[in-house]
Amino acid sequence: MLILIIENDVKLSDRICEFLTQHNYTCDKAINYDDAVQKLCTYSYDCILIDLNIQGNDGLNLIRIAKANNINAGLIAISTNNSIDDKVDAMKLGADDFLSKPLNFQELNIRIYALLRLKHFDGSNVIIEGDIKVNLLSKQVTVGSDDIYLTKSEYRILLFLLRNKGNVVSKISLAENLSGERADMMNDYKFVYYHIKNLRAKLFKSGRKDLIRTIYGFGYKWG
Repeated sequence: MLILIIENDVKLSDRICEFLTQHNYTCDKAINYDDAVQKLCTYSYDCILIDLNIQGNDGLNLIRIAKANNINAGLIAISTNNSIDDKVDAMKLGADDFLSKPLNFQELNIRIYALLRLKHFDGSNVIIEGDIKVNLLSKQVTVGSDDIYLTKSEYRILLFLLRNKGNVVSKISLAENLSGERADMMNDYKFVYYHIKNLRAKLFKSGRKDLIRTIYGFGYKWG
């Protein structure tokens, strides 16, 4: 899952990024308004944390931009002021949730989880695809009665493919989901093929083959 952290406090932004990375998210950061607009309109994020006080009160305008561009990411507004007006304004513009500073990182984590679960997996803690079961809380993957153990990257790819079932996903979109904006600086995306190959092998070992199809010249498709 790819998250954009829009926060002008560099130290806080780094701390949020470090914490969320430990919880299996990929994070991009924007520390000013212009950088935030550029990333909002360039990359496809699953969740966006927006400091309402960035460069004055421009965080509200970032919510407007996200909605005007039909960005489907979950939007969590964050404010220094524990103000009902801030919350009302943000929610009216289209924010999905609101948190006040100082942030409790554990609360932030569960708010992100709940929002992503609702947006991508119909509010369920468990994804069932045939006899494949993914527990989003424990991050455990089961095929039939067998547990399979995935790396963080393999797990992220599996979720990305499942929530895009029926659609072809490009190597670039997979690379961005795993690496964020750093994907733009890579010469190739061979690492995506490497993780796909290993994920296929683990599914095949459990008796499930041909679940991940290669669409040559485009990318991959589940089923």
